[in-house]
Amino acid sequence: MAERLVVEPDLAFIRRIQEVGGDDLNKCYQCATCSVVCDLSPDDNPFPRKEMLWAQWGMKDKLMQDPDVWLCHQCNDCTTHCPRGARPGDVLAAVRSYIYECFTFPRFMGKAVSNPAALPVLFLIPVLIIAVLIGVNMQVNDLDFEYFLSSETALLTQFIPAGYTEMFFILGNILIFIIAFSGLKKFWDGLTHDAATEKKMSFVDALWETVKEIMLHKHFGTCQQNKPRQLAHLLVFYGFVATLITTALSFTFGVIFHHWFPMPFGIATPIDPWTYTNTFHIFVGITTKVMGTAGGSMIFVGGIMMASRRNNNLDDVGANAYPDQLFLHIVFWTGLTGMLSWGLRLYSMGIGGGAAINIIAYLVYYAHISLVFVLLWYMPYTKFAHMLYRTMAMVWAKQRGRDIASVAKPKVEILQIDSKGAA
Repeated sequence: MAERLVVEPDLAFIRRIQEVGGDDLNKCYQCATCSVVCDLSPDDNPFPRKEMLWAQWGMKDKLMQDPDVWLCHQCNDCTTHCPRGARPGDVLAAVRSYIYECFTFPRFMGKAVSNPAALPVLFLIPVLIIAVLIGVNMQVNDLDFEYFLSSETALLTQFIPAGYTEMFFILGNILIFIIAFSGLKKFWDGLTHDAATEKKMSFVDALWETVKEIMLHKHFGTCQQNKPRQLAHLLVFYGFVATLITTALSFTFGVIFHHWFPMPFGIATPIDPWTYTNTFHIFVGITTKVMGTAGGSMIFVGGIMMASRRNNNLDDVGANAYPDQLFLHIVFWTGLTGMLSWGLRLYSMGIGGGAAINIIAYLVYYAHISLVFVLLWYMPYTKFAHMLYRTMAMVWAKQRGRDIASVAKPKVEILQIDSKGAA
């Protein structure tokens, strides 16, 4: 006699999944087309068919523990071929958004970031913090707005003091990563899968193999419907890596070791090797500036590519719910305001800014720093966190032989059958 399974649907969970992008969930009639066409889905207990069933039945615990939700790379092949328009890719994206909410602390922050009504308040917090930093800086250094407006060059890092903001970034990010890894630990401890075997690989080896795949965005190239996004994602990914290195160098030699290794005119100026007095200055100064410029450019270009493709190819891209759109907009505007700040500074240095140019430069830079705060401080509650959760899910799967398919499956032509059984 077959074992009986008692299912107690979590209706609140179903409603939440529908709210954050999985509104077509109930159209699925379990034909398994999605699992057949997915090149990344393992042959044993493939996704996303079972995830669609669990989501329809409100089986929240099964989905919260399922690493396959994260092995999905939102290729959207499944959505494109779905005969019912159930959009499996969007449903899995909605489940991932729900997981951010559940494993983060405080819980209300996850819901706030997913709620458009809370957006003004979320942005107001860093705006006010930066305003306080500007006020403290002016008070301590006996400055006023006339000083900044009358300057021939836009004094961006003096108007919003770099040392103050970097200290806030560092302290805030330490707290944020503690919160993120606390949720990640709960997520890791709960992962399970019926098709997983005993550990075949150490954590370190599995992590290294996963990092290599991420560095190349290998699995994005396997996708068919959404393959063009591989380049855009690589640009944004390495853009963030470059800006991280830039920030580390700026803080190290501009704040911590400034008295021992003074950099001429600071390291925020344009590329001007003639101002450097020795090889060390040349290496640190130019490396910082080149990395910063390259990183900002890559984020900006990659953001444009992703935004353009999403706006023009919604059916191919998928995951168009508010949380996905919000993250994409934050990345795009962070890159844009960063490049504009840099361009306005160069313009004011080359031609002489004047009050009008300086005001524009300060406002744009104010917006840029505010967006950076939003991007980094709300990381555990936004789609930005998927880089942590997906990495850990892939590591868990590799350890246990539950890996993403490495060889593309033969393409299956979906035929329409008439009433007489003829194709």
